[in-house]
Amino acid sequence: MKILSVNAGSSSLKFQLYEMPEEKVLISGLMERIGIGDSFYTIKINGQKIKKTQELNNHEEAFEALVKELEGNHVVDSLDEIKGIGHRVVQGGDYFNKTEVVTDDVLSKIEELSSLAPLHNPAAVTGIKAAKEVFPNALQTVVFDTAFHQTMPKENYLYALPYSWYTDYKIRRYGAHGTSHKYVAQRANEILGRTDTKLITCHIGNGASISAIVNGKCVNTSMGLTPNAGLIMGTRCGDIDASIIPYIMEKTNMSPKEVDNVINKQSGLLAISKKSSDSRDIEDGIANGDENCILAQKMYVRRITDYIAKYYVEMKGCDAIIFTAGVGENSVDTRRDIINELSVLGVELDSDANNVRGKERLITTPSSSIKCYIIPTDEELMIAKDTYELAK
Repeated sequence: MKILSVNAGSSSLKFQLYEMPEEKVLISGLMERIGIGDSFYTIKINGQKIKKTQELNNHEEAFEALVKELEGNHVVDSLDEIKGIGHRVVQGGDYFNKTEVVTDDVLSKIEELSSLAPLHNPAAVTGIKAAKEVFPNALQTVVFDTAFHQTMPKENYLYALPYSWYTDYKIRRYGAHGTSHKYVAQRANEILGRTDTKLITCHIGNGASISAIVNGKCVNTSMGLTPNAGLIMGTRCGDIDASIIPYIMEKTNMSPKEVDNVINKQSGLLAISKKSSDSRDIEDGIANGDENCILAQKMYVRRITDYIAKYYVEMKGCDAIIFTAGVGENSVDTRRDIINELSVLGVELDSDANNVRGKERLITTPSSSIKCYIIPTDEELMIAKDTYELAK
């Protein structure tokens, strides 16, 4: 059965077509600059990467371009071969705790939640509507970044704020990256050969979050009402004293929107290093003795280890720590720094095993108290799996 995984951004469309249940990737690609001019896309098929320039004025035109590639490369003879299309949606609020089939009511709720994810949910709705036009006979599903975290207990998802803020305005911890955390947790359980596990999953990329997972269920996660909570990230500040915001507004006359822009797009590694939001640039700066980059890395690692330690205590132990996403999978130095900070818990790094990028691997010694793994994430496959189960 052919299943298409879709991740629509405001001006982009990422896709991957699978033959399920074999999990074979038939074609993948990314369409960029949709609706803003000079658009182009890249596709990967049969191990070959191809870049094409084509004006894409909206997401429907992007899907039509996708159809031409599917047919032109003989991936499908008919669009009816594609039985399901799974869409990534960032914010599902507390309405959704699993993947859902798209209905008018589901779409309405996704639109309602746009205020909690203004950059992501509207784009997802646009992508879903466009897909329905171009693929009218395929089952459309939505996979929510927040759904996996809906198993958190109330004491972990509520804030110590007036309770009416939760009931009236939906203010609570939702988390994000749930599809990734779910995927790597399932894979870790396969490696360990059991499901009665206590895992700490570290999705560390330009956006980053950590989750505590007991017996396959999320019990806590570092992101909050929005993705700007928890860890220090590429351009996000993560946890701060909330009173900083009214204080700086009074001092500078900045508007709420201006402050929000600063804490989301001008903070994090970028702000402290004064150089870049990219971990690779920070590492280059450290190698050259740049004091700001050294400081940024220390702060970055400290926040990550703070959350790992917190979840270790909360779960009363841990069977495995998982590193995934761009930095987690590829930064040898960051993994080393984090694991060395955890030596007080008896975690021991295998330096030779850790010297790898983007490959699944155990990176701790046999005597380490907690196993640490690199597990490359695959959110698109997780979307395809869920959609396949519903399409069957």
